[in-house]
Parts: sequence; structure tokens; C-alpha cells
Amino acid sequence: MSQLVKDLGEKALLERLQQFCPPEVVGDDAAVVATQPGKSLVVTTDMLVDKVHFSDRTTSAEDAGWRAAAANLSDLAAMGASPLGITIALGLPGDTSITWIEQLYQGITQCLQKFATCVMGGDVCRSPVKTIAITAFGEVHPEHTIRRSTAQVGDAIVVTGVHGASRAGLELLLQPGLRQKLSSSAQKKLIQAHQRPQPRLDVLPVLWEVICQTTDTNAHIHVAGMDSSDGLADAVLQICQMSQVGARVECRQIPLPDELKNWSSQQALDWALYGGEDFELVLCLLPDLAQALVQRLGNGAAIVGEITDDSEVYLVDQTGKTPDEVLSLKRGFQHF
Repeated sequence: MSQLVKDLGEKALLERLQQFCPPEVVGDDAAVVATQPGKSLVVTTDMLVDKVHFSDRTTSAEDAGWRAAAANLSDLAAMGASPLGITIALGLPGDTSITWIEQLYQGITQCLQKFATCVMGGDVCRSPVKTIAITAFGEVHPEHTIRRSTAQVGDAIVVTGVHGASRAGLELLLQPGLRQKLSSSAQKKLIQAHQRPQPRLDVLPVLWEVICQTTDTNAHIHVAGMDSSDGLADAVLQICQMSQVGARVECRQIPLPDELKNWSSQQALDWALYGGEDFELVLCLLPDLAQALVQRLGNGAAIVGEITDDSEVYLVDQTGKTPDEVLSLKRGFQHF
């Protein structure tokens, strides 16, 4: 009897499909293809499905469009790439409102316009469920490519902003009764974090400026990283797995939204580690560069741990001494 997708699971399915791709192309947030001296083409595809990634209950058409564009731009940022444009493929039921589609595109273009990027084409077909598939194109200097596989023992782990805000916003939308814990301005900020996430393309020029200002021009500086779209724990684990290293992540260093200070500390931590869709960057680089980058970025950027020669990724408790738990990919969101 043939094995089923639900039995195999998302991660194992992707690993099996990667055998059909050149090994030097897959494994990061996007593929990198050398096109001309000094430039590489970066390509990424992301899909959003109604009732899986968005719904009318929590996300307007404009917000669904914004989130779809942001997810792809975040993957480009995670590779160190600047966006060039996107294509859009839509699967739509025949009774879909034209207004909904136009508002979807308005949300997409609102996000793209922030980064001088455009829609370059796409396709539409009939589908039993609304599906948005976006392919984004970017470019990067080969020496500025950020990969998951280059983290080294002793590197500091940097996050570019707070974690847990998007998941908190989603919970407020799903459970309106929770809103009584927060002021109206706090509610709005957390819901905005979920509905209008910001891809951190702004980090890249700051990162390279910091590197240029603090290192020898002839030195080769490695930067490993990815985005935290599937949660902070997932990002650190994926980087460590690809780099064949371990890590220590300190609870007290993880930047949480101020709006969650009166929330359960354990709940806020779980949302930061496993909630996903914060779309911040998780970067591993030399400690002095990490410190300089955090100082330049501000706004929740922090050093949350270090890369080690362990075989596991440990979450260290509030004292900074005792390993609290071993982080696991199994606790994050899985499609199957």
C-alpha cells in the first residue's frame, strides 16, 4: 500500500522531493542561481491557502494579499537579496467576488510598493479553494548571500525584532474574549503584527555597513541565517541542522512584545518560540559584529544565544545556567 502524505509529514516530504533538485540549489529559504559576474538570481515560491493560512474570520482580502507578498519578500531578505519582482498564480472558486480579488491585489501592491517592487505577471485557474501562489525574484552579490549552512561555533545568534506578536494577534482575532486583558492600542498593535507583517529587507544594508565598518576589507565574513516565519525555535534548529552545530538560546534574552508583559510568561515564550509568522531575521555571526548590529537596529533586536559544538539546541532558563529543555521541530506548525 502506498504511503500517504499525512503519514510522512511535511519535513520528510520536502526532504524526499529535494532529491529531484540539484543539492547546491536547495536547502535555504530560496534558490540562488549565478547569472552574471557579481550577481546571483534568487528565486522563492510560497503558497497561501484559504482556511489554512488565512480566512475571512481573521484576514481581509487586502491583508491576505499583504501577507502573501510579505512572506516571499521575507524569504528574499533571509537570503540577503534585494527584490526584483513577483509573479502571482491564483486558484479560485467560480463564485469568488471580483471585489475580493481586486482587494487582494491592492494588499499585494501596497506591500511591494514599500520596496519598489512590482507584479510581473502570473496565472489564474479554477479551484475548489482560494489559493495564492507567489514566486518572488531577487538578486544578491554572491559574497553577500546568507545561507543556513554557514553558522560556526562561537557565533552569536541575533534576532532582528520581537517574537510572539503575530501569534498573539491571531489569538485575539480567534478569541475576542482575550482582548479584555489589553488596552485598545495594544490589541491593535498585536493584530497589526499578524495581519501586516513587515519583511526585514531594511536590515540588509545595515548588516553590510556594520560588517564593512568593523572588519578588515580583505577578511571573509560569514553570516548564517533565515527568517522566523515558522517560529524562532524552528529558525535556530534549521540553521543548526544545516550547519551541523548546536546552540544555547536564553529565555531572558528573547525579545517579547511589551503588550504581552501582563500575559502568562510561559504562554508568551511559547508563542515567541513556536507561534511563527513574525518574519524577523535570525542571524548567526561573530559576537562583535552581532553586538554592533543590535546596537544599530534597536527596536527589539537582541542577541538571544550562541552557536555551540553540542548536538542539540538547548533552551536555557531564566537564571542563564540550567538547560530548561531541548528545542524540537515537532512542536512547531506542521502541515501534515
